[in-house]
Amino acid sequence: MANKVEGKLTNAEMDVLELMIGSGPKTFTLIYSITSDGCNATTFHQKCDNQGATLTVLYNPQGSVYGGYASLNWPGHGAWANDPKTFLFQLKFSGKKMERRFNNKNFTNSIYGHTNYGPTFGGGHDLQTFNGTVNPSNGVFALNGSSNFGHTYDIYGLQATDITNGNLNVTDLEVFKVTEGARRLVLPNPWRKSPEWNKNFLQELSQEVESLKPPDDLKIQEFRILLLGPVGSGKSSFCNTVTSVFRGRITQMANCGKAAHSITSVYKPFMVRTKKGGRLHFRLCDSPGMEESQGLEAVETNFLLDGHVPEMYEFNPATPISMSDPGFIVKPGLSQQIPQAVLLTKIDLVDTEVAGKPSSVFTSGNVENKVRAASELFGLPRNHVLPVKNYEDEMLLEDGVNILALLALRQVLYFAEDFLESCHVSEEGRETIVSDTENASEAF
Repeated sequence: MANKVEGKLTNAEMDVLELMIGSGPKTFTLIYSITSDGCNATTFHQKCDNQGATLTVLYNPQGSVYGGYASLNWPGHGAWANDPKTFLFQLKFSGKKMERRFNNKNFTNSIYGHTNYGPTFGGGHDLQTFNGTVNPSNGVFALNGSSNFGHTYDIYGLQATDITNGNLNVTDLEVFKVTEGARRLVLPNPWRKSPEWNKNFLQELSQEVESLKPPDDLKIQEFRILLLGPVGSGKSSFCNTVTSVFRGRITQMANCGKAAHSITSVYKPFMVRTKKGGRLHFRLCDSPGMEESQGLEAVETNFLLDGHVPEMYEFNPATPISMSDPGFIVKPGLSQQIPQAVLLTKIDLVDTEVAGKPSSVFTSGNVENKVRAASELFGLPRNHVLPVKNYEDEMLLEDGVNILALLALRQVLYFAEDFLESCHVSEEGRETIVSDTENASEAF
């Protein structure tokens, strides 16, 4: 995926630069551009000095892209910086992909600082971008620096013309601040459509979820939503988030927190009520976290999914549930059976923008990537993977968090409704076949 963030670098090019820099994911924040800030040495230093690691990228009219990386602050006037992590690079030549890293041969002359110079790499200089002020002509900046590639940085037998097309004309020069951590991917179009998020939409969602219930002819009183997942995945927090939405305040119905082992030990269904005391037609069923030495193990998980475990059953890691246990449901009915979906919790850790603005979830490439990964991992359609942000630190309700929780909850209830109707149709078909067979036998 090559979605653009601020600046001209694509995500694919950033992926390449991450590998060249090493040590994990990087965030690239545009801090200077000659097309928007002016090609001026004073402006460059005002915006780029004391920023830590930076990446300088040049784009020329022939479609070549190249530049340099510095892991240290730009040095002061007339000073060199010894930076063993600096390198020059090439991403494209005349529009064609050409990904090369040119390593530093002399750390003493890694980068050079001068009040009248733009970004300058190497003694000689290998790449001095510009001096003073350069004004554009017809959208092109004829940089007045120098390109003595190969002096301090090894270009492995190449010539400067193999990188710059024989000139320092550029359509733009950008400087990015480089920091540790995964970068945010912003999509031009939402990866999942939804109506505009406002109080009317929140009210419509609430009313629809309150109205959803199992078909009357099945004689099932309520949907039951089993929450199953690893320790600390946010199952109990989701229970609290949903109950908070309908109670109109932050609630703490389920025990939750950060611990090495599961805080929840009981298979416990939570009834959800509205502010006026009305009871909704579903229950959230919390369960112990799955872990290797404690909590649920594989057989118990299968028993839960198949509907064999009675409510309020207390799990004991020392003695897993078996068919001989009192209350074990040997033949689960339709009300105990379970279709599956995935609640993708902790999306605020995947994308910090979503933490403060949940409505941005469907334009977040970071969240979309996690949805795709979960879909592939569990073998479920992507629309069965539902992102949510739980209440944890908040003291007051937020419309965005409520809407996201209700979108996920509504879809889960849709799945349950479809599942029950499908089972009902299958049962009616079986009964019809049996009835026809009995009638045929009697006639015979």
